[in-house]
Amino acid sequence: MFGRLSIAVIVLVICTISLLSTVKSTNRSFSRSEIDVDRLWDTADSGGWRPSSAPRSDWPPPPTETNGYLRVRCNGGLNQQRSAICNAVLAARIMNATLVLPELDANSFWHDDSGFHGVYDVEHFIKSLRYDVKIVESIPEIRINGKTKKIKAFQIRPPRDAPISWYTEEALKKMKEHGAIYLTPFSHRLAEEIDNPEYQRLRCRVNYHALKFKPHIMELSNLIVNKLRSQGHFMAIHLRFEMDMLAFAGCFDIFTPDQQGVLKRYREKNFAPKKLVYSERRAIGKCPLTPEEVGLILRAMGFDNSTRIYLAAGQLFGGERFMKPFRSLFPRLENHDTVDPTGELAKSTSGLVGSAVDYMVCLLSDIFMPTYDGPSNFANNLLGHRLYYGFRTNIQPDRKALAPIFIDLEKGRKAGFEESVRRVMLGSNFGGPHKRVSPESFYTNSWPECFCQTSAVNPADKCPPNNVLDILDSQLTTGGIDDTESATSNSTSTYN
Repeated sequence: MFGRLSIAVIVLVICTISLLSTVKSTNRSFSRSEIDVDRLWDTADSGGWRPSSAPRSDWPPPPTETNGYLRVRCNGGLNQQRSAICNAVLAARIMNATLVLPELDANSFWHDDSGFHGVYDVEHFIKSLRYDVKIVESIPEIRINGKTKKIKAFQIRPPRDAPISWYTEEALKKMKEHGAIYLTPFSHRLAEEIDNPEYQRLRCRVNYHALKFKPHIMELSNLIVNKLRSQGHFMAIHLRFEMDMLAFAGCFDIFTPDQQGVLKRYREKNFAPKKLVYSERRAIGKCPLTPEEVGLILRAMGFDNSTRIYLAAGQLFGGERFMKPFRSLFPRLENHDTVDPTGELAKSTSGLVGSAVDYMVCLLSDIFMPTYDGPSNFANNLLGHRLYYGFRTNIQPDRKALAPIFIDLEKGRKAGFEESVRRVMLGSNFGGPHKRVSPESFYTNSWPECFCQTSAVNPADKCPPNNVLDILDSQLTTGGIDDTESATSNSTSTYN
């Protein structure tokens, strides 16, 4: 009995030592784990998925006669407007309406009256969506009893995140009564999560194919990207350390008394009253990352001071004292002004055009890093576009998980700082396909609706046939609008 017990004890000791050794080895492995920076410069693993927004089921063309005209006013910044345009096209399809070219409320945000014509290629937009909706640039006049008469659109304020039923019942009823309706404002006025994959794919067709910036914007963007890439890889960072976002977040205490006053007055003027305590906001990751924190994250991940970074940002708040630590870590910083020393680019990149150029540079960059992803339509749309563009690498810091690490650093507890940051970042998604989980937006992640697999296990994920455009074009010429354009035109050739 004693012998058996001794053997059992020995076995138990061996197993315990083995287990501790395994745990120790795992910890040692993790402590030595380095994020492979070289791999981050490449696109993420697609898992066999590729972008595809072409219809996969019966998709009849828009009929010659519609129920009326739909006008919308898209408010907010460029990317909030972009989402609204996608929703407007879908709303027109749902109501069987003729869409009037969306109005961009540029004056209130950018003090820029460029409008749709000044930013987007209108001809390309209309032609790209010919399989989906009828689009006109303005409501045409009608003749009644020999007299010319304008159709006056009936104005409606849509509810926020309105369901499809609101459009098929309330809005459609008014459209049939008046011949045209005018929905204003039109930001976030159609529910994002819709249980109809074809409707979601239409949003992708608008966002990633039909909305093409005008040639001069594309030329400016390509010029900047080519100059940046002439010296190798580059990263684009949306440094959202700006007055409006800091005021929205209620993150005031790190600024001087005068600067705090500026932020508080801005908040009182533009946002609903709400008691915000900085220490509480900071502890749960509700404050935008400071430029120095962004630099420390990148250093912990393994990026060195030779990394070339393009900063897409408006006017950074707080002055040079916030940028100096970042610049000391990463001296190779670029923006509109530095990419073109002559200043010619800077003169052409203001307002909506400047935002559009920044958007394209971030889209084409090897790595994109948003420092505050919500509510930031710029960052959210770019994350979704880069996913669709070919699973391009994104670095998305988890501010909530990082907050206690930075708070400890501020209190002088430096031991294990970089290891802790790496631990958080290793758990993040770097741009590959992943399930959309609330509150992640459809515009941030359109997988799986707008992606397909050639060898799919699930029939719903199977790629559409290669001749899908021929099928749509045939339907267009026989059952809807008479359009003899080739189905292989540049505007739609990449749908599938």
